[in-house]
Amino acid sequence: MRVHKLTFAALAVAASLSLTACQNDDDATGQSDPSAASSEASSGGGSGSGDSQQGAGDESGGEGTGGQGTAAGSESGSDSGSGENDKAGKCRTDELKFKAMDATIDGDTEGTVAVELTNGGGRECAISGYAGVDLKTNSGTLSAKRSGEPVVPGTLKDGETVAFGIHYPINDSGGSGVRITGLVVTPPDETKSVTLDWPGAATLPVTDGTGSPVKVGPIGSAGQGG
Repeated sequence: MRVHKLTFAALAVAASLSLTACQNDDDATGQSDPSAASSEASSGGGSGSGDSQQGAGDESGGEGTGGQGTAAGSESGSDSGSGENDKAGKCRTDELKFKAMDATIDGDTEGTVAVELTNGGGRECAISGYAGVDLKTNSGTLSAKRSGEPVVPGTLKDGETVAFGIHYPINDSGGSGVRITGLVVTPPDETKSVTLDWPGAATLPVTDGTGSPVKVGPIGSAGQGG
């Protein structure tokens, strides 16, 4: 009987130890789960950080596209400038041929000289406005004043001609008057002049006024009254 009691006691102790071991294993398993969950959360956080960085990269790319758009706009603007340069440039003095002729009509109360400008520059050019006109006289230079007629923009193809008129008082006083010795013409918007022979009346009447008695019309006004 004593042997059986010891055997039963040994079995009880063994069972108790086995139960304790099982509980410890369960506790260990339970403690490992939060650790695994923590690792997964950390991994998820890393993925989120990567997504954020990718988003930032996309924004930077958007700025790069905007920069290319700006550059393209600049090129477009450059094309527009090229289009303006293709338009006819203004007529230069060296490109023009000049001719002055008497255009006075019988019965007119004033004399008229027409000055023709012919485009010989080999290209189309723009010309409008008033030419500068100075008469050389034995009393000095006399500058013509503008007639006040409206200006009409125009262009000249190579070989084409346009004219303007110079109007002056006729010397019918019987006196010698002011003798004209030459004509100086400066095209609109130019500083270089040409000197021509004066084809009109030889003299102008002497006037007591301070203003110029000579008037010039705009380009295209030849034959019009002042």
